[in-house]
Amino acid sequence: MADPTDLGPHDGRQRIPPLGAFEEQAKFTRAIRVGDRIIVAGNIGVEADGSISPDAGRQAERCFEQIIDYIQQLGGRSDDIVRVRMFVTDINDAMAVTNAFTAACGHARPAGTLVAISALAGPAFKVEIEAEAIVGAGQ
Repeated sequence: MADPTDLGPHDGRQRIPPLGAFEEQAKFTRAIRVGDRIIVAGNIGVEADGSISPDAGRQAERCFEQIIDYIQQLGGRSDDIVRVRMFVTDINDAMAVTNAFTAACGHARPAGTLVAISALAGPAFKVEIEAEAIVGAGQ
């Protein structure tokens, strides 16, 4: 019998594939599409080679690269982004993160929030970013 808490790929939702063992074990995804909504969460600035820049601005740029890629994988475009939430561990990094936001999705003029928090999941992580898109919302 199937586990009723495992919504898997047969629940009408589209997801990006798990990016690692933790996501598979925890049963979450970094990006999911339900109808015309795409929600992207839990993005930290890990480079493709697994390294993490010590620069918060670069971490934010990498987050946005991933977010836009995930949105595109799920049938959206960067123009469809309607909301962004940015979390920083040092408020002094706010401008560098805001600059990455502006470069990546300022053209869409989404609602945005940037807050300082005490910590993220690892000591090297300075930025975590979430985004929401509505497919077809972009001009």
